[in-house]
Amino acid sequence: MDDGTDDGPTWSIASLAEEFGVTLRTIRHYEDVGLITPGRRGTTRVFHARDRIRLRLILRGKRLGFSLPEIRTIVNMYDEQPGEAGQLQYLLDQIEVRRAELDQLRRDIDETMEELAHVEDRCREDLAGLARG
Repeated sequence: MDDGTDDGPTWSIASLAEEFGVTLRTIRHYEDVGLITPGRRGTTRVFHARDRIRLRLILRGKRLGFSLPEIRTIVNMYDEQPGEAGQLQYLLDQIEVRRAELDQLRRDIDETMEELAHVEDRCREDLAGLARG
């Protein structure tokens, strides 16, 4: 991190990558798709506090299972109408959708585990029958 002059502290792409445990390529991708917009000093990317906050939000959204378009909507709402209240309502709606998806996935996994146990039991019974003769 350097102290910057007029715009407050700034970070290099390498320092942000290290801080957040991501690759340089990941950060460049988020820039390419317009999620973050670092400044430039010549050919060097200069990330400001706003970029750092947005990167934190992007990575949190990814951990929660949101797509990049969903994350874009959420982080952009903060700066646009309907503002923070709209952002929070949208996020709550998306959390509800994501939770429903995960609940369905859990049910699907539980059902698959039961089916596997049933098939395993049948295989063991058949194998024991073959061994008996």
